[in-house]
Amino acid sequence: MVNCSTTCPDPGPSGIETFLKKTQVDKGPQWKEFLLEDVTENSILQCFFSCAGIQKDTSLGITVYQPPEQVILDLQPAWVAVNEACTVKCQVPSVAPLENLTLTLLQGNQELHRKNFMNLDVASQRAEVTINVKAQREDDRCNFSCRAELDLSSHGGGLFHSSSAIKVLRIFEFSQSPQIWVSPFLEIGMAEAVSCELTRVFPAREVMFYMFLGDQELSPFVSWKGDMAWANATIRAMETGDQELSCLVSLGPMEQKTREPVHVYSFPPPVLEIEELYPSAGTDINVTCSGHVLTSPSPTLRLKGAPDLPAPGEPAWLLLTAREEDNGRNFSCEASLEVQGQRLIKTTTMQLHVLYQPRLEESDCPGNQTWVKGTEQMLACIPKGNPTPTLVCTWNGVIFNLDEPQKATQNHTGIYCCTATNQLGSVSKDIAVLVQGLDEGISSTIFVIIIVALGVGIITIALYLNYKPCKIERRKLPYRQKEKNKEEESQFAVQQAEKCNAHNC
Repeated sequence: MVNCSTTCPDPGPSGIETFLKKTQVDKGPQWKEFLLEDVTENSILQCFFSCAGIQKDTSLGITVYQPPEQVILDLQPAWVAVNEACTVKCQVPSVAPLENLTLTLLQGNQELHRKNFMNLDVASQRAEVTINVKAQREDDRCNFSCRAELDLSSHGGGLFHSSSAIKVLRIFEFSQSPQIWVSPFLEIGMAEAVSCELTRVFPAREVMFYMFLGDQELSPFVSWKGDMAWANATIRAMETGDQELSCLVSLGPMEQKTREPVHVYSFPPPVLEIEELYPSAGTDINVTCSGHVLTSPSPTLRLKGAPDLPAPGEPAWLLLTAREEDNGRNFSCEASLEVQGQRLIKTTTMQLHVLYQPRLEESDCPGNQTWVKGTEQMLACIPKGNPTPTLVCTWNGVIFNLDEPQKATQNHTGIYCCTATNQLGSVSKDIAVLVQGLDEGISSTIFVIIIVALGVGIITIALYLNYKPCKIERRKLPYRQKEKNKEEESQFAVQQAEKCNAHNC
């Protein structure tokens, strides 16, 4: 709407001149109001009135404006390596008048760059600003935005402003290749721990690990500390032969893959067979050591105790007669297999249990036992046998308690009948128990000491007396001249020896 008015008290012809489509919508004695349509660009119109035959006019400039409704911010790239440049670009596709526009780039609340368009072509309706930012670790996850302001105050208008959507800049460091830690040899069906490690990476907590054994995807557990990230997994190979363990690591747009060859082999423990694990003493038994049917190629076998090593691929065996001393004997079957230049060894062990009847030996169950009156005593008797025998001792027809110590009295003197029993038989033995008083024990000890002392004294005196006459006789020997021949010296020596023997020297 445009209003054209005058102060002339009696105006003549009046109106407006413009190339725009206009329609008079209202008027008064000194004014007229027009509707302008399809205003798409800046223009100038003339308002004129005739007063007293003189035409007067004035011009009015029309400015068309387009608020910055759309502000677009772009970060290239969205993930940028440390110390690399990132391009921050802001653009407004449609805005007018351009000379009244200001674009401001912000990092968080900090102003990075401001640009106005005073000296640009006013015919353009597109605004753009671009800067480069050097990426640092501390900039990771920083917010970037762009603010557009259209100030029409110089044209009698207001201030229009708009902002872009916030963009987050990601910073990363990924310069090293991942490393796989795995044994070069894997046994089929056996669980094996593997790991994949990446160092000098940022941010470590956002690293993604994908691990595969051949086509089998693993389920790694990821950990991180500082600038290091790693993944641990458990693999269980189900096919023999050469395979490949791979680890794919990704961080943002970056990916790196590492591969490690592994060889899967089959080597179950060897088979150890004992013809009878619980033979009776005197039984002949066979012990065989053979390779498992799933072991390929055939392993080298060795049976502990076997006299000879078997031929390759042949089992090892041993024939023996079970003895009591073989009870608890361990047999081991050892298999060795060479896998790509490395020798692997597995061993299977079994224990032999020889069964034999109970025995009550003097060393473990003495037939005569002396107890000191008033002291805590237990009947000393440990039976031998396999299975372990049960021992029952009776005294005067009553079962004697063998589990708890008893205070010795004179009433415990007597004969105890002990019987050891297992599944193979039983054996009995009488044990004589003598209970002595404490004084009797001391007197006996003193008596023994006196007898021993007297014996030692008599022997010492006898030796002294026998030695002294021999010494005297040697002093009485005449001095022999050097001119005596050897025969005379020999005869003299024989005579002296006979003389000493006569004195019990």
